[in-house]
Amino acid sequence: MTAHFISLVLRTVLMYFTAFVVMRIMGKREIGELSIFDLVISIMIAEIAVFAIEDMKRPLYDGFVPMLTLLLIQIAIALLSLRSRRIRFLFDGKPSIIIQDGQINRREMKRQRYNLDDLLMQLRANNIDNVADVEFAVLETTGQLSVKTRSQGSRGSDSGNNSNQGGDPKRQDYGESSASDGSNTSVVPKIRYEEIPVSLIMDGKVQDRNLEQIGKTRFWLKNQIEARGVKDFKEIFFCSIDHQGKLYINLMQDE
Repeated sequence: MTAHFISLVLRTVLMYFTAFVVMRIMGKREIGELSIFDLVISIMIAEIAVFAIEDMKRPLYDGFVPMLTLLLIQIAIALLSLRSRRIRFLFDGKPSIIIQDGQINRREMKRQRYNLDDLLMQLRANNIDNVADVEFAVLETTGQLSVKTRSQGSRGSDSGNNSNQGGDPKRQDYGESSASDGSNTSVVPKIRYEEIPVSLIMDGKVQDRNLEQIGKTRFWLKNQIEARGVKDFKEIFFCSIDHQGKLYINLMQDE
């Protein structure tokens, strides 16, 4: 029993140091940002180490040889990737532009199976609450979202009166409007919320609970999108309203 215990401890220590050395040789990139290829190699090394520890009857070289083989494969692919951009794209993939010039690229999101909830979550992780504040966002091969925000000046140009003045008709400050939400007043006062921007439409579907949260109805929302030249909710991929009552609209793209 004692000999078995000592043997198990020694195998565990040996496999730990072997896996540690292999990961160190593979490079610091493996620790911080794993591509799909790197992740597969790392998982396989971990599994091989576990098998070598669990099966005491299996000789240790049954674990060392596969791990060293994976290490050689990784080094070879890394060296080839340094010389060829095509091979680098083949194994690591290409970054995907998710937002460009403030517009969400729905086609690319669908290709990457990346949904709106994923986008909003990663924007919040970058301390960005409003999609309208984003000028450029790239989904890296590691799954991280790199974001460039609009400059203070360009954000300011999106606000102001209801008229487009040559700007983007899908992004306006809805401070005061002549559109009615069913009341007798002809002017809707500026809406202010203290929370992060509220999603009103996602994937062409109205978020009724969020409308209730801000005290508005579908009839009010219908008036707002029609004022911007949009006839149907289904034409909108994403719509939100920020704490200043500013509406952000991103239309569906042709498949």
